[in-house]
Amino acid sequence: MPARIRPTPVRAAALLIAAAAVATISPAEPATGAPPAPVPGPPAVPPAALLPAEAIPGPPAARDVFDVALSTSDRPDRDDGCADVVHGRLLRTGTGQGFQTTVPGGRLSELVARTPHPPDLTAWTAQARRCGRVTVDDQDLPAVSTTTVAAAPAVPGAQTLSYQQVLTLPGQPADVPGLRLRTVAVAAGDVLVLLRDAGTTGLDLDTLAVAAWQHAAPRLGR
Repeated sequence: MPARIRPTPVRAAALLIAAAAVATISPAEPATGAPPAPVPGPPAVPPAALLPAEAIPGPPAARDVFDVALSTSDRPDRDDGCADVVHGRLLRTGTGQGFQTTVPGGRLSELVARTPHPPDLTAWTAQARRCGRVTVDDQDLPAVSTTTVAAAPAVPGAQTLSYQQVLTLPGQPADVPGLRLRTVAVAAGDVLVLLRDAGTTGLDLDTLAVAAWQHAAPRLGR
């Protein structure tokens, strides 16, 4: 039987949508009393750090741009890190830019971020292996998360991560596909580049992630 974790209660549909986002981040709630002191953020990410449009296979598509500006951290994960894996929470603090693009078969998300607390992708890979199959208690409808770690692309001087996640409902027929998410990330110093696709895109995400890193790293001093 899959292990069970209990993240912040959300409905199953919201869980699937949140997991498909580039980074699912829930800022911590401040304690009652005096407001917390502001935390200075890292330097902003220049727009030139984004992956060039011509690097995305297929015809040109509209890109939904978004910004990331975080100065707070999530509450500690009480489930040995599995909630972080299920929700794809690689980024805790930092600033960044990214965009999402609808592609044949699904959606591609990209993020370039600077963070004072970079993720340890080697530790994250080990955690993803430990959380290979868990049931997310969502009160109304639990969801089953199945995670498979893949060999990550080699990038000199950087840590890399590659894994696939499939979200299904308990008892879902085997011939009904779940929501498939694939994530590839590259990190060095305070710079993180992350690509995630949802659906059956057929994209070579490893190659795209390396291209994104090669494009972004020099612009961010790496």
